[in-house]
Amino acid sequence: MIDVQALSLFCKTPGAPGFEHPIRNTVINWIKDYVHEYYIDNMGNLITLKKGRDRSKKIVLAGHLDEIGFIVNHIDDQGFIRFYPLGGFDPKTLTAQRVILHGKEDIIGVMGTKPIHMMSKEEMNKPLQIKDFFIDTGLPKEKVEAIVSIGDPVTRERSLIEMGDCVNSKSLDNRVAVYIIAEMMRELAEQDVPYDVYGVFTVQEEVGIRGAMAAAHSLNPDFALAIDGTVAFDLPGAQAHEYCTKLGEGAAIKIMDSATICDVRMVRFLKDLAIKHEITWQSEILPAGGTDTAALQRYGKHGAIAGAISVPMRHLHQVIEMAHKADIRNAIELLKKAVLHLDQYDWKHQ
Repeated sequence: MIDVQALSLFCKTPGAPGFEHPIRNTVINWIKDYVHEYYIDNMGNLITLKKGRDRSKKIVLAGHLDEIGFIVNHIDDQGFIRFYPLGGFDPKTLTAQRVILHGKEDIIGVMGTKPIHMMSKEEMNKPLQIKDFFIDTGLPKEKVEAIVSIGDPVTRERSLIEMGDCVNSKSLDNRVAVYIIAEMMRELAEQDVPYDVYGVFTVQEEVGIRGAMAAAHSLNPDFALAIDGTVAFDLPGAQAHEYCTKLGEGAAIKIMDSATICDVRMVRFLKDLAIKHEITWQSEILPAGGTDTAALQRYGKHGAIAGAISVPMRHLHQVIEMAHKADIRNAIELLKKAVLHLDQYDWKHQ
């Protein structure tokens, strides 16, 4: 159904915002034989191209390489490390986690806070903040400083596992999209496509869709699709109208999020394809958060007919992100059909 080994490799390989080169190199090695061209732009985006029969139009497919992480900003006299977050963190998810510091070599650290035995009642009842955490490597200051410097990135340590029909890992947001685009390119390697297809693996999405802005401005797409994770809030206590999406009920066709109202033509195109080809799908309206869709839609010279295909995920921005394997497969199938049928739709009329 899906290549779990490839997805696991993508999730495991580090790539904090601004430090995406390890995962970018992994993707290059995996995809280079399935595309006509690839290059890295000045921003650090990996841009791949599959040439179409008609080279007058292009579609950009974007999935971001970066994962939420941290950057070292202080090492104290005992060797404990302070950090800034790179991306959106819920502080409570840091408790009791292992991390990897990427200095002159990779070393393991643990997220520490004040022990509960030493807290006052007031402290016990107060939610933890990012500033309350530090990283403990078990090493003294001089050994830490021989390896780690201010400005080094830090990523979370957790492997992908299979749980029933699901996969569970850190960084499924958004390595699942990296996998989906790469796998689609592999599966279409021997097929003709109507227009040029740019598979763009963007940088710094988690800190403000920065790579996608540069890529859209440079490539100036006619059509664009972002691939990303979205909230599956089908959890205890949630009301049905709050679900956003549900795990196992198909690839999500984005209608809007807080940064984008998707082009109604693209939404209709994707829905029609899914119905015609019996691809399981669901609608997505995300009340908070945005994706590369916003940049793809706006930053080309004339704007783009833009939308997004999302993979429902539980426990987003934690080390236990969960996605259903069938939803991932459905996203690949829908993306393939979209690429193959772009020239068979009337894009002139709303």
